[in-house]
Amino acid sequence: MEPEKCCESGCIPCERDPDGKEPIDLCNYIGGEFVCHSGNEWKNVLEPATGHRFARVPLSTPHDVDSAVKAARAAQPAWGALSQSERVGWLDRIADALEARYEDIASLESRDTGKPISLARAVDAHRSVANFRFFADLLREQEQEIFEMPDATNFVVHKPVGIGALITPWNLPLYLLSWKVAPAIGMGNCVVCKPSELTPMTANLLMQVIDDVGLPAGVVNLVHGDGVGAGAPLVANSDIDLVSFTGGTDTGEKVAASAAPSFKKLSLELGGKNASIVFADCEMDSTVAGVVRAGFLNQGQVCLCGSRVLVEDSIYDEFRDRFVDAVEVMRVGDPSDEDTDLGALISSEHIEKVRGYIELAKEEGGSLLTGGLPCVPTGFEHGNWMAPTVIEGLSPDSRCSTEEIFGPVVTLHRFSGEDEAVAIANNTRYGLAGSVWTSDLERGKRVSEALETGMVWVNTWLHRDLRVPFGGVKDSGIGREGGRWSLGFFSEAMNVCVKHD
Repeated sequence: MEPEKCCESGCIPCERDPDGKEPIDLCNYIGGEFVCHSGNEWKNVLEPATGHRFARVPLSTPHDVDSAVKAARAAQPAWGALSQSERVGWLDRIADALEARYEDIASLESRDTGKPISLARAVDAHRSVANFRFFADLLREQEQEIFEMPDATNFVVHKPVGIGALITPWNLPLYLLSWKVAPAIGMGNCVVCKPSELTPMTANLLMQVIDDVGLPAGVVNLVHGDGVGAGAPLVANSDIDLVSFTGGTDTGEKVAASAAPSFKKLSLELGGKNASIVFADCEMDSTVAGVVRAGFLNQGQVCLCGSRVLVEDSIYDEFRDRFVDAVEVMRVGDPSDEDTDLGALISSEHIEKVRGYIELAKEEGGSLLTGGLPCVPTGFEHGNWMAPTVIEGLSPDSRCSTEEIFGPVVTLHRFSGEDEAVAIANNTRYGLAGSVWTSDLERGKRVSEALETGMVWVNTWLHRDLRVPFGGVKDSGIGREGGRWSLGFFSEAMNVCVKHD
């Protein structure tokens, strides 16, 4: 049975109400059509800031997943046969169409995730457009690799892998979805996207853009739903050739276990428990500002956030006091207000998890320097609000110091020298990112290279060059994204050796 198209009865067509006030039902996007899911189950999409419902997302079934994979499989031969310049042209068209909806992206992302509109505009909307432009430019500049031998020439040919499953989280919805879609289809693959059921709105917007520009049917498909009904069947589908997953480490373990038996190509970008290492010779003003940003951007709901702040003994007291002062002046409030620094957490379930860690910190001997309590702006009593929280006095081995909390919670720790700082920083199951703050750049480089992590910034944080590898070690993931690493993952390199006469 083919999936039902959006119709007069059943789900409402996939357009926002003009004033954005009436809830709508989202649809899947399969084979170039917005279609209703085959089941009867839905999940409410709630505004984190208010708790109000503003949409329903379908809880799709394995049948819907199968339909999407079949559509991708049918489209792949023709899409993969296009020249690289033709596919790059489509990336340019998508980027142009997304840019025309820049404010829509920012507004939807702020409403869907609870993040401040200023952040959604500067980060989410900007990067969603930039990702398509970046990979279009990178593919245009790509040159064929040729290796000469005395009696032969080797040509490296990059061929599509086939059909990709792209699974993305709720914290940076379109930012991360575009980061996967652009290189995947640019290299000739067709894809099935599964966004988080908590934040589906900008994925739906991307499908509208793709539909508007006329991308060939089946190249990009989207199935909404949860992990059980949509995510797991998608990863397990025998016609899926590669899986790119960004999300929590526990879910990543299940994805890896499901993909392994059929040898699917796999990329996992998972959790982090990252350290910001502050040395006594740092430039204090910029370091305090940078470490506050690293700890609390997007309410601490970024896998790269520096939630463990390690400070050299001789400046610990001064840094702590200035750090707490800077945290306490951050404005928590209405995400649509341009002056808001911190918005709401993603869900009531997530805020309970974060609160649980704060209570655990007290049991583990920590002292709350600020925060730890609900922080509810006037008129937002049903939202998911928490004051930014700073804790000191915990052992570096404690659970709160080593487990990913993924919220506005930072722990402070003393160290007396480089070796101790590195030992504390490496004392977690994770290895995603970190930052080092010092005026001695040789020490910054030395300490960075001693960290067991995929990325380190010196005297800055989240300063991104899209050409460089992005990813982690240990329980933070498998593989790398970004630049040529993304192009390599979304293709199969074949060597052709031609013997000379």
